[in-house]
Amino acid sequence: MTSLTTSTIWITGASSGIGEALALDAAKRGAKLVLSARRVAELERVRAACPDPSKVALLPLDLMAFDAAEAVAKAECFFGPIDVLVNNAGKSQRSLLVDTSMDVYRQLMELDFFAPVALTRALVPSMRARKSGHIVMISSIAGRIGAPLRTGYSAAKHALAGFTEAARAELWRDGLRFTTVFPGYVRTSIALNALSGDGQLHGMTDKHIDGGIDAADCADSIWCAVESGDEEVFMGGKEVAYERLKRYLPGLFSFALKRSNVNR
Repeated sequence: MTSLTTSTIWITGASSGIGEALALDAAKRGAKLVLSARRVAELERVRAACPDPSKVALLPLDLMAFDAAEAVAKAECFFGPIDVLVNNAGKSQRSLLVDTSMDVYRQLMELDFFAPVALTRALVPSMRARKSGHIVMISSIAGRIGAPLRTGYSAAKHALAGFTEAARAELWRDGLRFTTVFPGYVRTSIALNALSGDGQLHGMTDKHIDGGIDAADCADSIWCAVESGDEEVFMGGKEVAYERLKRYLPGLFSFALKRSNVNR
């Protein structure tokens, strides 16, 4: 099992939303933290909110243009080897397939899939050498359900889940653990910051996000799963039940999904 109290945890996308909530919760549990995001001022705000800011290091990082090996080396300079990597940074989408440019699809795959894969690949050798380490991949319920207006986002999150499942099967003998997280609707700015078909920000929230679970509750569920060694964890409302419906009654699920309201 993974003990947060004795761990050094690296969280990407830590300046807001689920990443911020994960950082604050882990800090309360006594972990040492390395926090990454592009917005330095927001990272400073998160660090100041932690019980002991001296145990929180900031590593500003643009995951659309970075060197993974260099980033890992910098992260391990603060408190030593990274025990837990949380690949949380990502971006969603709100656009129909016919309205979405290939550049937007590439951006989504780069940030939501290739960046976490790159960081994981760069960090795994040191974890294997220590026979210890935990990788947490924040996928999405869209990584199980291909929802309308999210063709690129769903593709990237499905890919991330598949990568993690295969990596877990390869590396468990080396002492590495992998937890894939499938959040449903969480009250964050994910819809506001989602990409439109032309690459502009969506700039609007929606009733599903506004009615979602609190980010702090999501973070607590994630850390409980990590400490318990769970391989997969789902959290949210009725959208999580849709995933079960897809597994056990795929025909009914498909019928319902095709007739769902397209929510921009």
